[in-house]
Amino acid sequence: MPEPLSISTARVALVGDRSPSVRAHARIPGLLDALAQRDQLVLDAYWIPTEDAESADALAGFDAIWLVPGSPYRSEAGAIAAARTARERGIPFLGTCGGFQHAVLEFARNVCGLSGVDHAENQPEADDLLIVPLACSLVGHEGAVKVEAGSLAERVLGAERTVERYHCSYGTSPAYLDVLRAHGLRFSGVDEAGDVRIAELPDHPFFLATLFQPELAGDGTRPHPIIQVLATAAVDHAAKGSAPTLT
Repeated sequence: MPEPLSISTARVALVGDRSPSVRAHARIPGLLDALAQRDQLVLDAYWIPTEDAESADALAGFDAIWLVPGSPYRSEAGAIAAARTARERGIPFLGTCGGFQHAVLEFARNVCGLSGVDHAENQPEADDLLIVPLACSLVGHEGAVKVEAGSLAERVLGAERTVERYHCSYGTSPAYLDVLRAHGLRFSGVDEAGDVRIAELPDHPFFLATLFQPELAGDGTRPHPIIQVLATAAVDHAAKGSAPTLT
């Protein structure tokens, strides 16, 4: 008689202000079920409101942090704290849409020393904006993304070109790209015009941020490769930490 499959479970923090009106939020439970049923990747997921993520211990013990769409977040500080915790502690991280924007903002402030930069959605009157309105809103749009060869994004996607769905109106100011790159942030995906759409940290176990929303891929029954690989990274992290195993 064959041995039963061994299925590792992992604790994942879904950091964001859960709302039934955010389509990505409505998709996530079905995606988690599909990961368990199709891929034997079992994630014990907890929604963490951004206000709660401000606490120093809010994300302790999690095997992955997913900073989900749905900005403006109720707490910018909490969203930034989630990205910082994942970056500094080597916890697998995925930031999508608003999560991308706040991961880049966190890196600029705390790694590059750009403490005064702001997000236009949160501080529209600020003088020093890192996250700025896009020339054309991407709400409800899809578009091609060119992926850099040899990057984490390429390994995850298995291709150097992909077509993705968006629901966002803000992106990274080109004025800051060189300083962000100089401090180690890799922009591994751009649109046809060369505007940044994917960022990653090469020296991190798994740190990926996308301006597009992989939650919206397809009909929601088959997880996007980025979500699959986040789940794999979370399960690997749990296994290294002697997390419980289901059989």
